[in-house]
Amino acid sequence: MAKKEFQAESKKLMDMMINSIYTNKEIFLRELISNASDAIDKLYYKSLTDTSVGMNKGDFRILLTRDKDNRTLTISDNGIGMTKEELESNLGTIAHSGSLDFKKENKDENIDIIGQFGVGFYSAFMVADKVTVISKAYGSDEAWQWESSGADGYELNPTEKDTVGTEIILHIKPSTDTDNYENFLDEYGIVAIVKKYSDYVRYPIQMEREKSRQKPEPDPKPDDYKPEWETYTELETLNSMVPIWKKQKSEVTDEEYANFYKDKFNDYSDPARVIVSRTEGTANYNALLFVPSHRPYDFYTKDYEKGLALYASGVLIMEKCGDLLPDYFSFVKGVVDSQDLSLNISREMLQKDNQLKLIHNALEKKIKNELHAMLANDREKYEAFWKEFGRQIKFGAYSDYGMHAELLRDLLLFWSAKEQKMVTLQEYVDKMPAEQKYIYFAAGDSTDRLAKLPAAELVMDKGYDVLLLTEDVDEFCLQIMRTYPRKDAEGKDGTVEFKNVNSGDLGLETEDEKKAAEDATAENKPLFDAMKDALDGKVKEVKVSTRLKEHPVCLSSDGPLSIEMEKVLSKQPGSEGVKSDKVLELNINHPVFAVLKAAQEAGDTDKVKKYSALLYAQAQLIEGLPVDDPAAYAEAVCSLMK
Repeated sequence: MAKKEFQAESKKLMDMMINSIYTNKEIFLRELISNASDAIDKLYYKSLTDTSVGMNKGDFRILLTRDKDNRTLTISDNGIGMTKEELESNLGTIAHSGSLDFKKENKDENIDIIGQFGVGFYSAFMVADKVTVISKAYGSDEAWQWESSGADGYELNPTEKDTVGTEIILHIKPSTDTDNYENFLDEYGIVAIVKKYSDYVRYPIQMEREKSRQKPEPDPKPDDYKPEWETYTELETLNSMVPIWKKQKSEVTDEEYANFYKDKFNDYSDPARVIVSRTEGTANYNALLFVPSHRPYDFYTKDYEKGLALYASGVLIMEKCGDLLPDYFSFVKGVVDSQDLSLNISREMLQKDNQLKLIHNALEKKIKNELHAMLANDREKYEAFWKEFGRQIKFGAYSDYGMHAELLRDLLLFWSAKEQKMVTLQEYVDKMPAEQKYIYFAAGDSTDRLAKLPAAELVMDKGYDVLLLTEDVDEFCLQIMRTYPRKDAEGKDGTVEFKNVNSGDLGLETEDEKKAAEDATAENKPLFDAMKDALDGKVKEVKVSTRLKEHPVCLSSDGPLSIEMEKVLSKQPGSEGVKSDKVLELNINHPVFAVLKAAQEAGDTDKVKKYSALLYAQAQLIEGLPVDDPAAYAEAVCSLMK
């Protein structure tokens, strides 16, 4: 028969089908296996109502045959096959899908068909310079051969075929300096591609594999006998067929889940949590998720890529689909399988549709609930998890202007100065005395130093707890939340604010104490003005403190930016001018105050400057902030206090 041109607009369209739609050449095998699976589906569905088919589900299979000498790879199925007209329609018209037609014709049935775009077949031309299709349709006595070498057209001729089904014979291209096609003829290369993309196609994918075995030993066996080996071939099923995530949880052991996780995601440790999720309704999907027991070495680097393995009807579409996970749960590994996703034409990318958002939102809530269950029921395991991934969740609460803070706040853990252990915000609030006004916290570089802060000691002397924050994101996290739910004395819903112990008013002193401090500050205004001038803009104000008992001095901040936040922000590029409004607070009952007062009254400005600098340096040391020479300052402060 004379060669026919494709019923498409131009050669340019064919070139696009072959070279532009797919980014990875090995995808061709996924597409052809998926088409074979669809062909089997059609005959299987027919067999359910037509007993004359004479086949049950166990009779169907997809066979791969490789011939390295002739450079051919054959994909055969015993599905429904194609008539001459169907070959011409499905293969002669680019982007016409027989699978989509079948699904439309049976729209009342719950039919799960993979290929619906009609372009997957043409991916074969990425690796083959000639493609031959031999097919015999169910119910037909004729077989037909379709053959093409690419965009110039195809030939369609009658042929012989004993059984119903389709064979696709690919003549693999020779390798070049830039493209290695030998992998598509190599036994192990083909197995790897099938395992990667088509492991969960529901029909067996089989191939003859070369193996070796020991020959039977002779009887009697000579004294100098040495074992002999022989090579043989055996038909082997390459795919698992039934995904572990589609099995009932009661049918799968913890060990099987752990082995799947370690094998699939290349981890050496069992997961900390296994999450199984199945949903039907507005979002139809199966998900099997894992919370790792340790963070990857590159987790907090730009090289780390989040995402879940995405399958459509058991066929791998994307190895890492980032759209399925929020950033704060980016540590989660796993797979999602759905038949309802809107894929693009190559099935390598997702369209941004409502279905994807529904799955994302459902998984987000499921992961949050599972983590909360771990926190409630296995505290030791949760704290180990928190040590690895807590920073990421705190970033999630802080990012996007606190949009996700309410979702994540009950997962947060902080060190309690009073309890000497990690506590949740709810646990802190549950133990707050009725008269306590704030959730108090201190931020710095170590819990030991923070617990010794003058203001922290004062808060704890009142019987209140202080959360000790040692990571740079901690204070930002609490500040963006601003409040946490707390019932009032009458049991009504209310909130309580977070308060940095180094901020201005801690709500601890009485009105009389406040008034006394204000009067003392006004009385000593000339001295405090002189100290402020001596510190040359380092502080906004000097005043008498109500929070000091033994210490001579401390720093507090007046404004939204705390001293600790200034320390963090000042390290960021372009933030050199960022600073908090520091206030130097003095203990007027400490001997050093009398020395300063006497120096100011005697007009000894040099002494006032020297003591002001030393006190400011000591306050920095107490607060854990850097100074030019901490050891020298500490020695000077000690000398001053003698």
